[in-house]
Amino acid sequence: MGLCYKFYLEPITHFLTGAVLARAGFNRKTALATATMTLAAEAPDLDIVSNLRGPVFGFAHHRGFTHSFLGLFLVSALVVGFMYLVWRLRGRRTNIPDLPPRWGLLFLFAYIAGLSHILLDFTNNYGVRPFWPFWENWYSWDIVFILEPALYIFLIAGLVFPVFFSRHEPLPRGRKAAVLALIGVAGLYAFRDHEHRHAVKALQQQTFQSAKPSRVSAYPYYWSPFRWYAVAETPAFFASSDIDSRTGEINRAELEFIPKPPENAATLAAKSSYLGRVYLDWARYPLVTESDSADDAEIHFKDLRFDYPEFRGRITLSCSVTVDRNFRVVKQTFGRREQRPPLK
Repeated sequence: MGLCYKFYLEPITHFLTGAVLARAGFNRKTALATATMTLAAEAPDLDIVSNLRGPVFGFAHHRGFTHSFLGLFLVSALVVGFMYLVWRLRGRRTNIPDLPPRWGLLFLFAYIAGLSHILLDFTNNYGVRPFWPFWENWYSWDIVFILEPALYIFLIAGLVFPVFFSRHEPLPRGRKAAVLALIGVAGLYAFRDHEHRHAVKALQQQTFQSAKPSRVSAYPYYWSPFRWYAVAETPAFFASSDIDSRTGEINRAELEFIPKPPENAATLAAKSSYLGRVYLDWARYPLVTESDSADDAEIHFKDLRFDYPEFRGRITLSCSVTVDRNFRVVKQTFGRREQRPPLK
C-alpha cells in the first residue's frame, strides 16, 4: 500500500463493505444490487485519476468532489451506467431471472454504498470533505487505523459464512450473516470511540515541560484498541508519543518535543504557494522547516499526526517547496514525486 505515500483507506475494505451492505437485504429488492453496491462503495476513489496531472494536483483533489454528498450523485450515476452496459452486453440476463433490475433503486443503493465510503474514510485520521464545494472543511473521527484487520474479520465472515451454513436457503442468501457483520463493525466503532475519548481526556490532563497543551489529539494503531499515537501542541512546541487509553499513561521514553521554528521570507513564500496553501488547509499539526542550499531554500512540510514513532524518518504524507533567492517558487514536491510550476 505504501504508507510512505498514501494514508487513505485501502480499497479492499470498501469493496467488502459494499458487498456486505448489499447482502444485508438490498439484493432482495432488485437484480444487480450486489455488484452495483460493491463497485459504488469504492467508486469515490476514482479521483485517483487526478494524479495524471501530477502529484501535487492529485493531492489537492484527493477526497474532494467524489467524496462529497454532492459528488456522489455523479459517482452513483457512473456506476449504474456501467452496470447497465454490462447488463446489456450480457443479453439482459441476471443470476435470478425472477428478479429484474430496477434502475432507480440501483441508483439509490449506489448512493448509499458511496456514503459508506465517506463514512469509512471519516473514521481514520486523513479526513474527508463531505460538504465540498460549499464547505471545504476537513472532518475526521480518528478512531480506526488506515488498515484495520478487525474490519476484515467481520466483513469477510459476513460474506463467507453463508456459503457453508446457508446452502439450502433460496437465493439471494446471506442476509443474517451480513447484518451480524455490520453490527460487529458498528460495535468495533463504538468501542474504538470509547477508548479514543479516554485517550484524549488523559492527554488533556498532561503537562509537557510544565506547559499545559492548547490542543491534543490521539490517533489509532492497527489491532490494539488501547494504544494511541498522541500529539499535543503548546504555544512554543509540539509533543508526541504513545498513550495507553486504559491507564492514561503516556510513554515518556518515546516522548519527543519539536520546537516551532520561526517564520521568514522563504517559509512565508512557500506557505503561500499552491502546494503550501493546499497542505496547510489539510494538515492538523503542520511543521514547516527550512534547509538551505547554495542558491535556493527548500521548505519542508510535515503533518505530525502521521509522524508515528514507527514511521519516523520516512516520507509520510510530507511535501516540500523550493524557492529561489527572490522567493519565487521553482519546485514543488509531494512525497518523492516532483511537480514543477506553474501551479496556482
